Amino acid sequence: MSLLSLPPQSPCPLCPIFTNTKVFLLVSPVLQLDLQWVQVLSEGWASPLTGFMRESEYLQSQHFGCLLNGGVTNQSIPIVLPVHTHDKERLSGKQAIALFYEDRAVAILRKPEFFKHNKEERCCRQFGTCNKGHPYIKMIFESGDWLAGGDLEVLDRITWNDGLDEYRLTPKELRVKFKEMKADAIFAFQLRNPIHNGHALLMDDTKRKLIERGYQKPVLLLHPLGGWTKDDDVPLSVRMKQHKAILSAGVLDPESTVLAIFPSPMMYAGPTEVQWHAKARMSTGTNFYIVGRDPAGMPHPDTKQDLYDPTHGGKVLTCAPGLNQLEIVPFRVAAYNMKLKKMDFFDPEKKEDFDFISGTRMRKIARDGESPPDGFMAPEAWAVLQEYFRSQKNNS
Repeated sequence: MSLLSLPPQSPCPLCPIFTNTKVFLLVSPVLQLDLQWVQVLSEGWASPLTGFMRESEYLQSQHFGCLLNGGVTNQSIPIVLPVHTHDKERLSGKQAIALFYEDRAVAILRKPEFFKHNKEERCCRQFGTCNKGHPYIKMIFESGDWLAGGDLEVLDRITWNDGLDEYRLTPKELRVKFKEMKADAIFAFQLRNPIHNGHALLMDDTKRKLIERGYQKPVLLLHPLGGWTKDDDVPLSVRMKQHKAILSAGVLDPESTVLAIFPSPMMYAGPTEVQWHAKARMSTGTNFYIVGRDPAGMPHPDTKQDLYDPTHGGKVLTCAPGLNQLEIVPFRVAAYNMKLKKMDFFDPEKKEDFDFISGTRMRKIARDGESPPDGFMAPEAWAVLQEYFRSQKNNS
């Protein structure tokens, strides 16, 4: 992200006033990451934040997990703009800073405030570790030693021109969509992985229970995360193609499902991050949030065991401040029922009937050009994954 100082209330960073102004570059590996957070902020996912966090907001997020703005708003993760020391020294005292991405002005940061980026403390509070083998922690330690907060003025809607922008609906646009569908209940499912029939079973079961409670038109917000993810996660383009195949196959009802992209980066911060995922969906009018096993989790970089307790994400959501308007739908464990030849809710009394197909095993099956057991995933959706994993194998 490039930073360029602007005169106060300059109308446009492309105007002639820039002619004799020096550009200060931020050399950092998180160039795209910054823009993803600009998109999150500009579209209202992090309301009431109006820009990158100032120090007071940052401290509230780090120490309280919420913003105290006349009430209590959950904000478990900091949304910040790291800058290097030489940029901080050049830009301190400026009233406005233009933010550039790939030589294109994307936003103006008004009344900027600079404060120290205490990386180790931030990581320990946010992730419960400061192990640099964690990919997001690694990016934090490689970023600037200062944070720049301020009010954000975005010049144009953030687009990525990757063929998926039509799915990047803002909270306001989603509210309009739900109103058009006459939805009387909205249940959201956050995911960063391909959908198998166990996921679909949980979503269908949630819909059934909502209808039993008297709702007439419950609508599913199928909301894959679309920002940065670690290298071994399935890319967004492949996941979206797979999700669309799931809908086309009728595994999920396309008439009562909205497929959209959540623009946030993934942080792999476990129970701390899952609060952010839930809170952001509240801005769309979502009333029910499905939480899975080990949400926003990953293996420990050294031990390869779960970094976070797999049950804590769901437990935290039931008692987190500022989420009381959201009903949490607990994740029921699903596995492949070998007798019924379909995905089914796990019954510990019949555990010998069930086969747990892990992500690692699923990837191996796909790479080897084989098929999973009948009923594990729609064939059309499996073909998408098989093509991707086989191409990865051929390129390795």
